[in-house]
Amino acid sequence: MTQAGRRLLAIVALIVSIPLVGHANEGFWPFNRIPRAAIKQALGVDLSDQWIERVQQASVRFPGGSGSFVSPEGLVLTNHHVSLDMLHKLSTPERDLAGKGYLAAARAQELRAPDLELLTLQKIEDVTGTVNAAAKPGMSPGEMLTARRAAITAIEQDAQRGTTLEAEVVTLFQGGQYHLYLYKKFTDVRLVFAPEFAAAFYGGDPDNFTFPRYCLDMTLWRVYEDGKPLVTPHFLPWSTTGVADGEAVFTSGHPGATQRLNTAAHLEFLRDFALPLSIDSFTAMRDALAAYARRGAEQERQAKDDVFGIENSLKSWKGQVRGLNDPALMNKKRADENALRARVNADPGLKAQYGDAWDKVAAARKALPAYNLERVMFESGLGLYTQYFTIARTLVRWADESVKPNGQRLPDFTDGRKAAIERQMASAAPIYPGVEQAKLEAGLGVMQRQLGAGHLLVRQILAGKTPAARAVELVAATKLGDASVRRALFAGGKPAVSASADPFIALAKLVDARARELRARYDNEVLGVEREAYARIAQAVFASHGDSAYPDGTFTLRLSYGQVKGYMEDGKMVSPFTEIRGLYVRGDEHKQQPPYKVPESWMSARAAITPTTPFDFVSTNDIVGGNSGSPVINAKGELVGLIFDGNIQSLPGYFVYDGTVNRAVSVDARGMLEALSVVYQADAIVAELRRAGRP
Repeated sequence: MTQAGRRLLAIVALIVSIPLVGHANEGFWPFNRIPRAAIKQALGVDLSDQWIERVQQASVRFPGGSGSFVSPEGLVLTNHHVSLDMLHKLSTPERDLAGKGYLAAARAQELRAPDLELLTLQKIEDVTGTVNAAAKPGMSPGEMLTARRAAITAIEQDAQRGTTLEAEVVTLFQGGQYHLYLYKKFTDVRLVFAPEFAAAFYGGDPDNFTFPRYCLDMTLWRVYEDGKPLVTPHFLPWSTTGVADGEAVFTSGHPGATQRLNTAAHLEFLRDFALPLSIDSFTAMRDALAAYARRGAEQERQAKDDVFGIENSLKSWKGQVRGLNDPALMNKKRADENALRARVNADPGLKAQYGDAWDKVAAARKALPAYNLERVMFESGLGLYTQYFTIARTLVRWADESVKPNGQRLPDFTDGRKAAIERQMASAAPIYPGVEQAKLEAGLGVMQRQLGAGHLLVRQILAGKTPAARAVELVAATKLGDASVRRALFAGGKPAVSASADPFIALAKLVDARARELRARYDNEVLGVEREAYARIAQAVFASHGDSAYPDGTFTLRLSYGQVKGYMEDGKMVSPFTEIRGLYVRGDEHKQQPPYKVPESWMSARAAITPTTPFDFVSTNDIVGGNSGSPVINAKGELVGLIFDGNIQSLPGYFVYDGTVNRAVSVDARGMLEALSVVYQADAIVAELRRAGRP
């Protein structure tokens, strides 16, 4: 064994508490490194190659969430709240699918979503060596970041040649590894069933991130290929016997970005700057949208999707801040970090390899607040928060980036992204001017308050007007809500975009130089530095631990394992299951007032429904945002539930997992089947699910 190898092994005893090291029920496990031995030891389940392959192929990535195939005829299950944006786009003033629900009486009545794309993961390949080979000695961190991005673009381009698959190089361990993911994409996706919003989100915001729950947070879609329902052998049979307390369960989904690898200094930045800014800004957005929604029923329908999404995010962010303000969490993080650093620094070899990595992150984060507000307002677009500006920026940047060599472009504007951008520009989904005006007014107000009315770019953007007056003026004059205008600008490239008089195109041009400057500074001084620093921290972890090390969430497919299990709260044991009868009891206790009013369809079925049917349940599975819509799967590979939430104690799970209280909240497969059969009388769907035998 080499001296370096011995040093790496010496670190093993020092880093057992680093969050990347999985303990029982913890971790977001890539499908090419499932910890089978740990699963067998913890749960007594031996996962076969066939089980893993089928679950991988049956798992589906939705925009912002997860799903799964549940029949060989292309039927896909996900949450109502994951589908809410699509339901909103399919709705009209006369047909509120998001609010009132939908059931296709026959396949001819299944409704095609205007711009929905689903992805299924086909293959994973480790390309770390190829990506890192592009970073040469003597390069600055920013130059290394640029070189790796060019290599990633080339890898994706090469992988897509001669195939219909979509390629994505995923950064794992914040730069410690790079894996190529190849996906099959489906663009013909049709709505089959959605319950009422009141059934899907029963209990509303007061019950969000709590348990017990009584929600039917589900929708069913069908994937079509060549105009016919997709025929697939990769699906999860629907369990009719359900799951029991203590039983082993697995989730397959797409956890979003987590920060478990982050240093204490990085977490302090999130606690003190990033999260408070998000909470402050989106509270203003929420209030503006709520005011718009109060104007009438149609305005409420138009704003519902945005209000729901922002309310959900605000509650999550506030929970994360509470976690980071918990002295126990942060003191443990600092103690673990300090102990590791002290021991690493005691060995000259280890100190040379890893000793300054934490300091590099701390210095980068310390310098960031000086320009971060501008970066967030202009480059991230928070100060111009509206679909119109997002479209305009996409058109302006595509026009500029598409004439460059592929490897020199911004990552979102390579040739591999062209088809997706083109579909976005051509989307027939409605854009509601009133909603966009409310969001823009709030965003401009946040920008003015945070940067100051005297800021040069703020003055130029507002053009001497108040945020409210400027928002009215901009939205009234834009034509970017018209898909034909967007298509023409995209097809016309630089000449068409340069000639455009649209006010949002003008705004995108106005801020682009400063936004690019801020982006480059962030890439050079923060992201590039942290890629190198975190890679060195992570190298020690996964080189020493092998399969016991897992990467942070990256909105890519992962497996988590756990068991159905209650938990203690306020000195009382919370049962892991609720039953359908609890829905009616809760409604009666609140005198059938929203958000606890039981929907009419459920009231009509009250006498016929089996009241003791399990409805929702909790498990110890490690999940975060992005896992919404993930299937809950038993050891036999059957679908037993549908993830839709976590409890309030799980919100610090973005930073650390606590198996004593972290719980994933799911709809029970038995409750979904009972609702489909008795409440909605969806006989064709129930028959399809029942006849779908084990593949």
